[in-house]
This record gives sequence, C-alpha cells and structure tokens, in this order.
Amino acid sequence: MRAAVYYEPGPAADVLRTEEIETPSPGPGEVRVRVAYSGVNPTDWKARSGMVPQPRTHHFQVPNQDGAGVIDEVGPGVDPARIGERVWLYMAAYRRPWGSAAQYTVIPSDQAVPLPDNASMQLGATLGVPAVTAHRCLFADGPLEGRTVLVAGGAGAVGRYAIQQALAAGATVISTVSSEAKAELAREAGAVHVVNYRAPGAGDEIRAVAPEGVDRIIEVALASNLVLDLAVAAPHSTIACYAAEPQPAELTVRELMNRNLLLRFVLLYTMPEEAFPQAAADITAALAGGLLTPPPTTVFPLAEAAGAHDAVQAGTVGKVLIAVDEDVL
Repeated sequence: MRAAVYYEPGPAADVLRTEEIETPSPGPGEVRVRVAYSGVNPTDWKARSGMVPQPRTHHFQVPNQDGAGVIDEVGPGVDPARIGERVWLYMAAYRRPWGSAAQYTVIPSDQAVPLPDNASMQLGATLGVPAVTAHRCLFADGPLEGRTVLVAGGAGAVGRYAIQQALAAGATVISTVSSEAKAELAREAGAVHVVNYRAPGAGDEIRAVAPEGVDRIIEVALASNLVLDLAVAAPHSTIACYAAEPQPAELTVRELMNRNLLLRFVLLYTMPEEAFPQAAADITAALAGGLLTPPPTTVFPLAEAAGAHDAVQAGTVGKVLIAVDEDVL
C-alpha cells in the first residue's frame, strides 16, 4: 500500500516520504480501515519532528491520529458486520506504527467510530483530536444546559467543536478571537457572542452577556489569557486548558482560592479511559443531528504529506487534510 512514512524524527521535508509498505492486517479486537482522508493536527508534526518524543513500537512510523474511511476487514473478536461501515478515527498513531496517512490503517475497534450517513468523509477526518479534546474540556465537570461557556480561540478546530458541542448541550456560548476574520469563523461555527480579546473592554463585553460570570472557560493560551479569564470567571467555575505556551502562566493563587475556581488541564493521550466512549457517542449523536460542521479545510494529496505537516506547523487556519483515497465512499 502507499503510505507517508518516516524512520527517524526530523523536519518534514527531510524525513517524511511516500512509499510502498506492507499492508497491515487487523489483530484481535482491531479493524482495518481503507482511508479516505487523513487529518493533520499540531500533535502530529510535533511527534514527527521529535519536539514531543513518542514511544516507538516499530522501525517506521505512519503519522497522523485522525482520519475517516471504510472498514474492510476485522480481526478476531470483532463483529464481521462492521465490514463496510463508514467510520471516523481517533488516536490511530498513538503507540502504534499505523497512523492514518496511508491507504489502510489498523486500529482498535472502538477507535473506529461509526460515521453517520449525513456526515462527509472530510468532516469525519476533521474530528478526532479537536472534537474529543473539546468534549473533555466541556464536560469533564458536569452538564452544560443553562450554563455559560467562554471558548477562547473560536476560529481554531478545537474552538469550533467546543462552540458547536456546547450549543448542542444547551449552553450560552461566548467566543474570543483576535481579528474580524477570525470572528467570522467563530460566528460561522455558531457563536452569537464574539469578542476581540485584544480590545480594551473585552471583559466588559463578556460580562454584558454573563453578568454573574461564565461557568466554564475553554482555554488555548492560559498564560496570555489568565487575566481576562479571572476577570470574567464565575465563582466555582472551571478553566479547562488544552494547550501549552512557551511562557509559564503566573497564577494569582489567592484569587483562584477566593472563588473556588478549578484549573483543569486536558491532554488527549492521558484522558481517563471512560471519557473516550462518552465523547465518541456524544460527537456521533451531534453529527447525526447535523450539529457539527467542518472548519475551513486545506487538502493535500498523499504525495505531499510533508507539505501538509508544514502547513499545520505554519499555523494554517482551519484543518489540514490529506486526500488518501477519494474513491472511498
């Protein structure tokens, strides 16, 4: 099969090649998926570059955690009725050599999640890391109906799926952005209340929507945004951070204590096991209801996988996909 592959970490142009490699077969509890699209996330280029070391289980690595395709073979212990099922994937390359940037990948059966008929393969390939991360940030501390959620960085993929899942759960959503172009993306995702966090009156704008403060903050840049977060957080609220900045955050401990705030950190790979099936079920239900829509997508062919990784590293807005086999239905 054709696959993007690297043998040592390093710059994409130096180490990531498209080659013919063996087609894997599913083991016990696994399925094999014929991949239509592979999704590229920051975690993928960081692992490939060696910036964030990953355990190696094989002499080669096919990158990328996310994707969408059709199950074409199942391993022992998996219902053969799953053959032919459309699926979206998450954590395909975690501690495994068979990421999604290949014509076929093998993956534990529960990480190949049924993709509703009304959802496209491209939409399915944009889920995975951002949608599951957003779900954990939103729901780790209880239901959202009737609550107010502040989503920092609503133009990004995690921000978009946080907005849409929060709205689906009955929350009032406010999103912060840094420009009018990004404000349009947040509004397109469904956010009615969008605030430029660089504006001098950003806190007042948020408080105008949530006079008692916001109940949950989904944070992409804690060090940069903590002052604003503390200005608008309600007592007993949660700030859930899913990304790290180069500079450390300076915590005002007494202020956090006075309002009994919870500062939560979320990393997909170390989430509690029970969080994954709930996220998969809720995300799939939202897909079936037409409540999730894809961010702007940039599509590269498989032969240009290195370019796709570089585009994500350069900060391309939206989601970068690799078209592996567009004939997969």
